[in-house]
Amino acid sequence: MKKSTIWLLAIIMALTFTSLLFMQITYIENMVRMRNEQFSEAVKRSLYAVSSQLEQDETKRYLAEDIEENQKRLLSIERGGTSVTQQWSIVSADGSISTLNVQEFTFSLPEKVTVPKTNSGSSITNTYKNMQEVLKNQYLYQKGLLENVILNILSTASNRPILERVDTEMLSNYLKAELRNNGLNIPFQYAIYDPKSKLVYKTSEYNPEEKITKYSITLFPNDPSKRQNQLRVYFPTKQDYIFSSVRFSIPSFTFTLVLLITFIFTIVKLFRQKKLTEMKNDFINNMTHEFKTPISTISLAAQMLKDPSVAKSPEMFQHISTVINDETKRLRFQVEKVLQMSMFERQKTMMKLTILDVNDLITGVLSTFKLKVEQFGGTIDAELEAEDALVEVDEMHFTNVIFNLLDNAVKYAREDVPLHLFVKTRIEGNKVIISIQDNGIGIKKEDLKKIFEKFYRVSTGNVHNVKGFGLGLAYVHKIVTDLKGSIRAESELNSGTTFIITLPLKNK
Repeated sequence: MKKSTIWLLAIIMALTFTSLLFMQITYIENMVRMRNEQFSEAVKRSLYAVSSQLEQDETKRYLAEDIEENQKRLLSIERGGTSVTQQWSIVSADGSISTLNVQEFTFSLPEKVTVPKTNSGSSITNTYKNMQEVLKNQYLYQKGLLENVILNILSTASNRPILERVDTEMLSNYLKAELRNNGLNIPFQYAIYDPKSKLVYKTSEYNPEEKITKYSITLFPNDPSKRQNQLRVYFPTKQDYIFSSVRFSIPSFTFTLVLLITFIFTIVKLFRQKKLTEMKNDFINNMTHEFKTPISTISLAAQMLKDPSVAKSPEMFQHISTVINDETKRLRFQVEKVLQMSMFERQKTMMKLTILDVNDLITGVLSTFKLKVEQFGGTIDAELEAEDALVEVDEMHFTNVIFNLLDNAVKYAREDVPLHLFVKTRIEGNKVIISIQDNGIGIKKEDLKKIFEKFYRVSTGNVHNVKGFGLGLAYVHKIVTDLKGSIRAESELNSGTTFIITLPLKNK
């Protein structure tokens, strides 16, 4: 699949899932906001109804007290007053006569209502007018009494302590009833504050410091502003109540989110697979070039053997024979390494561990590799300071680790600067440190983090100026890790690279 096709599918699916998630989140937010608004409106209606009910209760109480007082006053007046009974005759349209008896108490009033007498022959219209006048005067009198009661309430009730005006148990019942009438059957806590915001009364679990929305309303709003008390209510389980209405959408949102994560994971895997395919193609294109390194070394040694002077020097002959033998082993191991790399991720590498001195092993590698370095006009120096540097390693694998690092230094040498390699060992605590430094082209920071990945090569494509499988450093990292060690790289572009291997020391 082409990379452009993968990108197109990724963009389409990403937009689809993002839009779906956005719509679900927007729906949930709107639902929560709407439920909050409905909740607030229901609470406000309930509190207003409770406040009105308390005012009505107080008015009824004052009216009852005033009526009782007036009844006592009327009884005393009735005992000392006079009673006059008058008879009224009403002639209807059909000529029939009706009689109405009116008993009138006479006592001292601020204004005396006098009903004029009429003869039996008076018209029904005048009679009704006189009756209306009597009823009007009685209404005005009762209205005056009621106004006196209201003025009494306004002038005296606000002076009383709020707890004398409000029965807290009745207040709780009113709140429960009104909240239930508005569909809010949830726990609540409330408190009463005086005009100076001082707590006067609170329920047992009311917490003034609770950081939650509190709803308030003025008790007896007709009181003077300086005497108005506040009722504050909050609901501990409000959030649970609000979100209970959107819980049904959470599984859908979660399922969509899981699908999005799965899709992202799949796309990432596709791109990695695409990249791996490209790396494998590079591997195939460069595989033959990697084998040329030991072959060219063997070829060079073979040509030197043809020189008659070599035959006269047993030491030179022995050295060249050793190089040929080592390069043959290395060539064979290159083939085995390619076959084994497919198994590295599945199981641990089988090793034949032996205890040896790391300095001796490095000395042997350097003597073999020196010929190749000199062929490129370079030099190689060593500073093996580690004493009794015994490590437990597989000799063949660890030899190839050193070979690979040295070979990388040759591959990435700068053309304008003579190659120089420097190998150093030292002891730090119970570990031996091996550093291999070159003065090559260096590695970019973005590549430095990936150089130990399988098939990763800084030089990509079909360009063969730097030959290799992209397996060398991955192999090095795998072997060192299996030996319970670590490896890291330090590099500066156009300055060179240093590989640092740390291995645990082994006691004799």
